[in-house]
Amino acid sequence: MKKTFACTLFSLSTLALGVLAVGSSEAADPVKIKVGHLVALDMAPLFVAKETECFSQNGLDVETIFFANPGDSNAALAGKAIDFSINPFTLPFFAANSGVPIKVVAAAGGWGVMEVIASESLGLDSMDSLKKYIETHSEKLKIATLQGDTLELILTREFEKTGIKQDDVELVYFNDLLAMVESFRNGKTDILSHIKPYTTEMITSKGATVLTNNAETWSTTAPNTVVSVLDETLQERPEIVEGYMKGLICAADLINSDPETAARILNDGHYFRVDSDVLVNAFSSAPAPISFIPDIDAVQSVVTDLANLGYIKGGTAASDIFDLDIINELEEAL
Repeated sequence: MKKTFACTLFSLSTLALGVLAVGSSEAADPVKIKVGHLVALDMAPLFVAKETECFSQNGLDVETIFFANPGDSNAALAGKAIDFSINPFTLPFFAANSGVPIKVVAAAGGWGVMEVIASESLGLDSMDSLKKYIETHSEKLKIATLQGDTLELILTREFEKTGIKQDDVELVYFNDLLAMVESFRNGKTDILSHIKPYTTEMITSKGATVLTNNAETWSTTAPNTVVSVLDETLQERPEIVEGYMKGLICAADLINSDPETAARILNDGHYFRVDSDVLVNAFSSAPAPISFIPDIDAVQSVVTDLANLGYIKGGTAASDIFDLDIINELEEAL
């Protein structure tokens, strides 16, 4: 079932132009804010909101700033160089454990964004089939991932569930997401733990198969990335956070109801550098329409895994840093 939102009003002419008109009056003096981000499919609402009128109709003038390193985005938020940060959901815990007064206000937007995919030649279609392959082949498969990241944690959780020992495979750690994709594309690694739309591109162009995703491994609304602000922003400028979230909801409405138009907007902005049909496929294969309330219990369980592996220290719990009051109120109103 397609999800619609009362905050937007579409017409054929505006859709043809890739412009979203919102049924509220435009603020005379929009507030300038800076948003630090990575590049994954769940950043699509941010990008669509910027390219349409979703932010401006909610009183904001948004500047997006790309960070190749999530830690740099954390530092920029702590130093007030940016107002909002979109990072893997584990990063706010690192910040909080370092004394940064950070709050997570929403999921970034999209479910099932993290995927574990296998080379077509292996003939695999699940983690159980991977286990059977390992049992009948002596050569270890090479799996590309990021160490200490959610992209590794999805593997360790699945290994535990299916009874695969880490020594049964060879984990190949990368520092660069694009280098990971190239290693898989060129056949130097057999399995890739990565993010949409880049996994989608490997599926559509190389015949790769999906073994699992974070919706299956953790829960349907387990996020890939989340939206964070400093606590003082939330306490002193809640209207900015509300305006930002309204902008994302507005953009999600367009993506959920018309992914083809959303893909054209994103392609025109050169955000993902994949074909429009890949983006449409990535949106259409999501386990649920885009929304913004994450499963906090799932987040906490993954952070516990992270601590058990020795990658994170500190007593910060999800309940300490997640403040979802604004997004809960907005989504309930819809």
